[in-house]
Amino acid sequence: MDSQCKDSFTFNYSDIFFSYYLNNELICRDMIKDHTLVYVYFGELILHEGKVTTRVLKGECVFLRKDNRVNMTKQPRGKEHFSGISMIFNRSFLRGFYQTIDKKKLPQQIQKHKPSVIKLPKTPAIDSLFQSIIPHFDAKIKPIDEIMKLKMQEGVYALLDADENFYPSLFDFTEPWKIDILDFMNKNYMFDLSMEEIAHFTGRSLATFKHDFKKISSLPPQKWLIEKRLEAARLQLQDKQKKVSDVYLEVGFKNFAHFSTAFKRQFGYSPSK
Repeated sequence: MDSQCKDSFTFNYSDIFFSYYLNNELICRDMIKDHTLVYVYFGELILHEGKVTTRVLKGECVFLRKDNRVNMTKQPRGKEHFSGISMIFNRSFLRGFYQTIDKKKLPQQIQKHKPSVIKLPKTPAIDSLFQSIIPHFDAKIKPIDEIMKLKMQEGVYALLDADENFYPSLFDFTEPWKIDILDFMNKNYMFDLSMEEIAHFTGRSLATFKHDFKKISSLPPQKWLIEKRLEAARLQLQDKQKKVSDVYLEVGFKNFAHFSTAFKRQFGYSPSK
């Protein structure tokens, strides 16, 4: 996960992360780059995706589909501080796992899950998996990578056992998965994403992204982003009567002077006017 927040303690073994947060509440925006399984040991995890809110309590598990942005709140529940484990399934790992599956036994004609946040039913497989992981983070000796890889494989099997619709969601690399570039950029222009990250999130290499972008705009992608942010700022200042000091941050500019100069160059007057 590409996170814009920090936990008090985060331990990482391979692609398994244990997070422990001491304060009252932690709110962050995460760009989910890879399929992720999150198990809550203590506290509460609240996920916001658009207008949908999902609460994950102690002993519950949630699946986060790749290439989506989710707002997260990690908070205590009662006297228990938040702690949880995230298991990240990157493309390379899933491709290797797929090679070990008997393709003749794969379920046919099933659809991918559409939601990006899927709360899982409680199953013995999921519960026993995460309960078996926690001692590795309590110990002072780092587990060998092979043990963590086995835990990752167990995680995939637990998902597939819970719902066979995870098959096409996890193993979707038979064809390049491309999403609409303009749709993605219109929804995410305000976030601090590099061109490489935008290319990745739309299912492309950087070179392919630039090539495809030329088909839909006469502007280079970086200039398109700046003009999109400026137009969004102008509309907020003009129609919603917002303060300039608030607007430039909301649309994705980090520096006020840069925003003011670009705004005046684009529209012929300063944002304050």
